Order: sequence, then structure tokens, then C-alpha cells
Amino acid sequence: MSAVLNENPSALAINKLSKRLHRQVGQAIADFNMIEDGDKVMVCVSGGKDSYALLDILINLRQRAPARFDLVAVNLDQKQPGFPEHVLPEYLTSRNVPFHIESQDTYSIVKRLVPEGKTMCSLCSRLRRGILYRVAGELGATKIALGHHRDDMLQTLFMNMFFTSRIKGMPPKLVSDDGKNIVIRPLAYVAETDLERWAAHRRFPIIPCSLCGSQTNLQRVQIKKMLRDWERQFPGRVDNLFTAMGNVVPSHLMDRNLYPFTTLQTTGSVNPNGDRAFDEDEDCGPGPSAAIQLHRDD
Repeated sequence: MSAVLNENPSALAINKLSKRLHRQVGQAIADFNMIEDGDKVMVCVSGGKDSYALLDILINLRQRAPARFDLVAVNLDQKQPGFPEHVLPEYLTSRNVPFHIESQDTYSIVKRLVPEGKTMCSLCSRLRRGILYRVAGELGATKIALGHHRDDMLQTLFMNMFFTSRIKGMPPKLVSDDGKNIVIRPLAYVAETDLERWAAHRRFPIIPCSLCGSQTNLQRVQIKKMLRDWERQFPGRVDNLFTAMGNVVPSHLMDRNLYPFTTLQTTGSVNPNGDRAFDEDEDCGPGPSAAIQLHRDD
């Protein structure tokens, strides 16, 4: 056995990566009840590594999932100059996946309305969102699956804290702002570096975006660099940050809408989860993390 492993270490690494990705996606689906029996899941495929990986993994999981569900891939052709219109139809046909290409010239709208040098993402996202919600209704989709991953969710958390003064992230499951759709993010537990490796292994025909992909000074880009620098300097920090998003203690924050600070009364009994007000800060050294186990175990 050891001789076989030594002869082909890359195959072993890819096998571990595949198992980890499928386990993490399956776990996220189960933890948040993302996909139910009889669902028709509309997978939004942009041509980037994340949405390709999402569709690829869902195709595989569907074969052995306890819930029966259908998939339909949807791409929004925004009429970006030079967009290779043949790539996605050819790929999706090769995967034997039903698909729909929606053509809407949002590119011209964004370029006309957003001044040169300003961030295009907000307007582009709003236009895309409205179109995809409509398409979901027309196709009879019960869930809309997006390719956002763990790092996207953390970046959104920090962007909101740094630039809007809110502790708000990107949830793994939500009701859309039109109230008509359930949006899911099955890659919620998956690290972007794993998706990069998977995309290279699977040789997805990546289509670059000439809108947001051409903007190098976006706030999200800076946050991404910050998080990756932290991870290099302090391995495991990103996992701990991600775990913290699921371990919120409202009584130890400052939101009066979430916790009744103004009406607090003594109880006369010991609260094992209470704050030791006069103690020094508790030890913040490295300790066991559920997220580290979730993301790193093979």
C-alpha cells in the first residue's frame, strides 16, 4: 500500500480533497436544511471556479443523497464584450445538465451609470439579482443555489464591520428580498483555496469577468488579502473566525434590540455562563476549534 501511495502522491491528495469538499457541502446542506425532497435547485453558473465547483459537487451528491432533487443550471449572459457564448452550453451539455441561458445587456447599463473608477459591484449585483429571481419563478425552481464560499462569507462580515458599522455577514440560507425565493449557499463550509485546487484538477473552462474582475482595488480584494495574510501568519485563525460566526453571544455585545440590557435584574443565583466582571480577559490562546476539525480533517 505504501509503495502505491509513494508512486502517486498527487492522486492521494486529490482523493482527500474530493472527500473533504463533498463532505463539507453535504454537511452544510444538512445543517441548514438547504435541499429538501422534491426540490428543483437552480444553480447559478457564472463561468467562475466557484459556481463550476458547486454544480460539479451537487451533481455528484445527487446520486447518493437521501433527498430526491432536480438541478437546472442558469447563466446570465450580461453581454460583456468578448464573452465566449459557446463555452457554458458546451460544458453543461457534456455534463448532461438541463440549463437555461438568460441574455440581458446589463453590462451596458452598468458601464453607462457607474462613473469610471467607481465600484461596479453594487449595481451589477442588483441587476443580476432581479433577473435571476424572475428566471427562478419562470423555471419553477424552489431553491436558488449560489457559489459563495467560506471566505466570501468572512470577507462580507469584515466589510460590513469596517465600512457600514454593522456585524452582518452572508448567511448560508435566506429568504430573498422579494420574499419569493429561498437562496442557499452549499459551499458555506468550503475554503477558497480548496476550490482553486479543485478547479485546476477538474479543468473547468473558466470565463473571466470583465466587470468586477477588472477592478483590482475593490474593498473586497483588500479584505481578502488581509485574511490570507492572517492565515499565513497565524494558521487556523480564519477557521476560528468562521466558527465564531456560528457562536454568537448577544449578551456580550451591545445590540439593545437583541438583548434586554435596559431591563436586566439580578437573579440571586449563579449563572455558569455569566461574565466575571472584575477578572482579566480570559485566556485567548489557541484551543480546539470545531471549524478547524470541519475544514482540515481528511
